[in-house]
Amino acid sequence: MDTILIIQMLAAILIATAIYIFIGFIPGTDETSVLLPVTLVIVLAQVHPMVVLAFFISAIVTLNFTNAMPTALAGLPGGVLSSPMIENAIHLKNEGMAAMTIKKMAAGGLISIAISVPLSLLLANLLAPYATSITPYARYLFIGGAIFLSLTSKARTLSLLSILPLAILFQSLRYLYWGIGLIPTNVNITTSFFLAITIGPLVHSLFSLLNKKAYKQMEVSDYKTIKLNRHDEKIKTLNPFKILTKKELQSASLSALITNFLFVLSPVGLIILIGELAAKRSKDVTESAQISIVSKAAMAQSTYLSQIIIPLLALGIPLSPVAIGPGSALFNAPPVLTLENNLHHILSSSQFIIVVIVAAVIASAITYTFISRYANSFTNFILKRIPHEAVLGLFVAFILLLAYMDAGLINIFGVLLIALISGTLNKLGVNYGVQFMSLYAAPFLVQYLL
Repeated sequence: MDTILIIQMLAAILIATAIYIFIGFIPGTDETSVLLPVTLVIVLAQVHPMVVLAFFISAIVTLNFTNAMPTALAGLPGGVLSSPMIENAIHLKNEGMAAMTIKKMAAGGLISIAISVPLSLLLANLLAPYATSITPYARYLFIGGAIFLSLTSKARTLSLLSILPLAILFQSLRYLYWGIGLIPTNVNITTSFFLAITIGPLVHSLFSLLNKKAYKQMEVSDYKTIKLNRHDEKIKTLNPFKILTKKELQSASLSALITNFLFVLSPVGLIILIGELAAKRSKDVTESAQISIVSKAAMAQSTYLSQIIIPLLALGIPLSPVAIGPGSALFNAPPVLTLENNLHHILSSSQFIIVVIVAAVIASAITYTFISRYANSFTNFILKRIPHEAVLGLFVAFILLLAYMDAGLINIFGVLLIALISGTLNKLGVNYGVQFMSLYAAPFLVQYLL
């Protein structure tokens, strides 16, 4: 690598870290909607592939660290992945343990990165020789994932029954666009549908305001008051092995290890499933909440890292929820990247490994230190100075823009339809994981089973 390329990579890492430290502390920002548009712009700007990868890896590491902070401090979800942490976070906050929770979550994430990066690279290299054999069976993995996550959810019957109707919804819109000649038949719209699912609960709430009875129930007369515990506990160490208890360390490590092998399943589904299992390691409510939230913070990192590293390095096709959603621009961003010529084909294995390790190490070192020392004051600033509505409005606008870019004006209404239905199902207990896996399995389900 020449000096200029190294400087560009380092600059990309630092810029991504700075941007997503700020964005991650803003509550309610979905991971896909804040990662995909920026990554797509960088790819289309024809930046060097190594710089693009460095930016994306540092972005997901930083975002998954910082997204959990509003949850720990204010009981507000930073993004979709931090939603399963809210119950644990509120309990620990009420116990006056918000400051310690921040450090434990950050430590769990750091341990997860140390496990996931080398393990994902190892698994990718082991799978690479079998890429051509694995690819035809991707559709079965997605169907199996949807069924598995349905059976492990609380609303298992409803989740199972919703898989086929959701698949029909997604495919019916695709066939509509193909039928009227809006997009070529070899183009499969996924990105805007994925984003539609993520904003489902928000769209459901907005549409509910049009119902007078629902509007009256949501009407408030005072501002919502959020109390932040003072982060005045002196940081004595940044060593994660001294911050985490033995049970927390074991749970975080095991959770990170397991999720690397389940890279085709929804990150949210895995966090809900394994996080709740980890909580059962203790009968004490507070200790159980700590173990669970540390495991969930660890899985936020491990799922995203493994689900972009393994498909990109080993297969070259988006064979995971993260690869299909937030990381889709790394696989397919015409005319710069296509499924036949993306980062998998452009970068050598050694280049890929170097970029991933360097980006993950630098981004995690900066973000971990920042969180441990300044999480409370920075969250306080964000909550006071940055209007929540403005941020949500900005990213909903991004999603509608991407919907328009995918298939024109009609797709904006298609995205709103998916969002409204997905949001309603979400409120009834069908989690994001089941819905995402139904989206990935939709082409096969409709074509071969109906």
